[in-house]
Amino acid sequence: MEAEGITFITSSVIDTKNRAEKLKQTYDAVALCCGSKKPRALPGISDQGIPGVCYAVDFLTAVTKRLIAADGQTAPSDAASDFSVKGKNVVIVGGGDTGNDCIGTVLRLGCKSVTALEMMPEPPEVRAKDNPWPEWPKIKKTDYGHAEAISVFGKDPRQFQRTVKSVNRDKNGALQSVVTVGVCMQKGKLKEIKGSEKTIPCELLLIAAGFIGTDPKTARAFGVELSSRGTVKSGETLYHTTVPGVFSAGDMRRGQSLVVWAIAEGRACAKEMDLYMMGYTV
Repeated sequence: MEAEGITFITSSVIDTKNRAEKLKQTYDAVALCCGSKKPRALPGISDQGIPGVCYAVDFLTAVTKRLIAADGQTAPSDAASDFSVKGKNVVIVGGGDTGNDCIGTVLRLGCKSVTALEMMPEPPEVRAKDNPWPEWPKIKKTDYGHAEAISVFGKDPRQFQRTVKSVNRDKNGALQSVVTVGVCMQKGKLKEIKGSEKTIPCELLLIAAGFIGTDPKTARAFGVELSSRGTVKSGETLYHTTVPGVFSAGDMRRGQSLVVWAIAEGRACAKEMDLYMMGYTV
């Protein structure tokens, strides 16, 4: 990328107004493509700093860094972050791709058990009548993590319409167990089912409940507006933000999505920036 003319600055985090203003003064156009990585928290749990409670992406990142370090390659300084798994009961909240990756990862790291909680109802095995082709099939899918868990423990790790209500800690403050509860949708809101609480052993709780937009620091530094979904608002055109000369693309603009969308948006954003600077584009 450097051979193509790209210059990398020391830090990719532009979280102060002064640094953002300097970039805007130095360059005719700036594109913000910082992703949508602000995780959705579990109320009353995520913010307590409990040993054994971790966001899924942080966990997967730490595991990858340890593998890189073990392979003899240069790894970031926090590669030694200790998320020990061996012999532990693991609970994962979230049923998406990240949750599935967590299942496969903890299995390979020697967990004692793994339970995956999904808040939505269990999907049907085949298409429902109101979900015809060519619509995306809203059916129950068994991914590699689920298949490996079934192979190791003899059962599907997923429990549907359940989430974590609270946690129990040992005398040292570390995670010991979690209290799960059944949930259902009522008038568009998630409601707990009374009397459905169940306590299960858990020494490692991974939160893979999705994301709620971009980290606001960079957006705030550049003065761009955010939508109600926590993503960057587009102005007059598709990728131009509410600040002249500042553009945005990818997950930061559209919310969490697939990498193919990021590639497509990056190209379209570059074209729009070219038009903005040159008055035409080829």
